[in-house]
Amino acid sequence: MTSSRQPPTRAALQRIRRDKVTMTALVVLLLFVVIALLAPLLTKVTGWGPISPDNAAINPDTGNQPYGSLGGISLTHLLGVEPGTGYDLFGRIVYGLRTSLLVGFASALLSTVAGVVAGLAAGYFGGWVDTLLSRIMDVMLAFPQLLFIIALTPVIQNALQTNSHGGTNEKLRLVVLIGNIALFSWAYTARLVRGQVLSLREREFVDAARIMSAGRRHILFRQLLPNLWAPILISFALAVPQNITTEAALSYLGVGVIPPSPDWGALLSDASQFFLQDPMYLFIPGVLLLILVLALNLLGDGIRDALDPRAQRG
Repeated sequence: MTSSRQPPTRAALQRIRRDKVTMTALVVLLLFVVIALLAPLLTKVTGWGPISPDNAAINPDTGNQPYGSLGGISLTHLLGVEPGTGYDLFGRIVYGLRTSLLVGFASALLSTVAGVVAGLAAGYFGGWVDTLLSRIMDVMLAFPQLLFIIALTPVIQNALQTNSHGGTNEKLRLVVLIGNIALFSWAYTARLVRGQVLSLREREFVDAARIMSAGRRHILFRQLLPNLWAPILISFALAVPQNITTEAALSYLGVGVIPPSPDWGALLSDASQFFLQDPMYLFIPGVLLLILVLALNLLGDGIRDALDPRAQRG
């Protein structure tokens, strides 16, 4: 007689597929990812890149405000143009989306990997290793993350960058930004993984591996790690939207991506100066950022609920 009990992975996937909110969030996220990947093609079709000014679209008699209503939205400029510069807002938004997704996912991946390694070591080895790593986690969790990233990012960037032309090296700026966000967020994952490992290392399958003279590497990566993928995945899924909003806040405050490089946080910062004259300039990137972060949060919540063992009853 065969058991009707499904493997946990398959059961979790079925829960996700049945959850309309989670699936909607996934579709929205995939749409954003596709748009970001196709940004060069989309701007080629429209004919306007992220830093291609259209001086004919702004009216110098009104303080370089866009001609027409709704911020200059037209067939030529699908989302209007930036006041003052004449940059095509659609081009800047799709390229800014690439920046937001790159920083969000890369920093989340980096912090998750670092957190998993630290949590595994602390939970499995115990003793002075656990004490040292736990105290480091406590210190990192006590830091006011955003304030220290704001203070540290410009210092590192100024120390490491300026290219041969004396300008800002944007690739290096992004690397520093990703590294700083990951530096102040890995401890959350580490604390979660450590707690799980402390519980798992006393289980029978780990004792059996020790009795059979299995090495530490085998126990860590073949016995413990496969049983940690659910909390690790949940931690990663919830870290991405948090890191995207952190990156947007840093760019808004002028210590992230700096104009004219496209970025949603920088767009919101510039748009706040023109809100009364051109509210669409603030409304469009603000709403899109809200939709992206909301979709990521709902997807993370859906994954967490699907992988929760208590939710598998009934």
